[in-house]
Parts: sequence; structure tokens; C-alpha cells
Amino acid sequence: MSKLVLASASPRRRELLARLGLPFTIQPSRIDESVYRHLPPAARVEALALAKARAVAAGLTDALVLGADTLVVCEGRVLGKPDSPAAAARMLAFLSGRTHTVYTGVAVVQAPRGPEGVTHARTAVTFRHLTPDQIEAYVATGEPLDKAGAYGIQGRGALLVAGIEGDYFNVVGLPLVQVEELLAIFGVDVWGRV
Repeated sequence: MSKLVLASASPRRRELLARLGLPFTIQPSRIDESVYRHLPPAARVEALALAKARAVAAGLTDALVLGADTLVVCEGRVLGKPDSPAAAARMLAFLSGRTHTVYTGVAVVQAPRGPEGVTHARTAVTFRHLTPDQIEAYVATGEPLDKAGAYGIQGRGALLVAGIEGDYFNVVGLPLVQVEELLAIFGVDVWGRV
């Protein structure tokens, strides 16, 4: 098997990929994400995941590079990572009592410029009706500040969620079924290594 490289600095993606039992290294990508803003959410996360994987793959040989990107969309509005506690509070107030969609694109590229595979997952998440005190308390934990949509379902943010429809791991940031399916296309047998 070629060396597996995760093109992400996300600790959540690192933890999730480790669940597959495959050895991998981490090499975060650096791309200009703004050039993809015009694309609809599913196409955007796929394009960004592929761009991230390609950027890292270009500097490697004999490696499979996994890229990913996640967006939160509510009522047509894309919610990225908040840039301040106040922005996080505004996002959470907006999400309160609503259903939003989490999209994660996943791409695998055979380095340096070999075959590529890309897909995405989509999960609907419904928030509870949140009080201003609940929002303030959650923001005070610091948890929402580095996450798209200003919450982490795998942490205390789970208390904000009334329900989900779809892949939980997608909401965390890496849909493992799609990752396994893409890696299988490149000859990686996750089941044989667990």
C-alpha cells in the first residue's frame, strides 16, 4: 500500500481516520478557498477536498492523499468557522430551532498526479430551541470557535442537537463510510487491516 497522508490539520479528522486502523501521516494543505465560493455546497466541498489533496500530492511520490472539507448550510446561508465569540453566539442563535445541512467532501489523490476520487456526504442536523443563557454558556466553553457552524457535536455541542438524519461522522468532519469506499477504489482494504 502507498503511504496514506491526511491533508488536514483538524484534530477531529485525525481522530476519525485513526479509527480505520491504517497508518497515516499528516501534511496540512494550504489553498485559497475563496475561489470556490461561487459553487453550490456539495460541489464546493468536493472541489475544496480535491484541491487540498492535489496541493499536498503535488509534493509527494507514492502516496495516497486524503483531503476533506466541511460546510454548514442553513436556509441558504453558509456558516463557516466563527471569528469571535460574538460571531459564534450569532451563528448559534441563527441555528436555534432550525434544521441545517452539513456537507463534507472527501477526495483521494494518488501522488504525485495519479488517479483521483471524490465524493461527499450530507447530513441534516436539527437544533433544539436554545435560550440566550445556553448559547452564552456554550460559547464560554471555547468549543465553538474552531468549528464550522460554531458547534462540535462530538463535545458539549451534542446538547444543542435535537436530532440528526444521516452520518454522524460527517457532522464531526470525516464521513468514514465514504473514506473507506474511496480508499477501496485505490486498493486499500480497510477491513483487512482492522
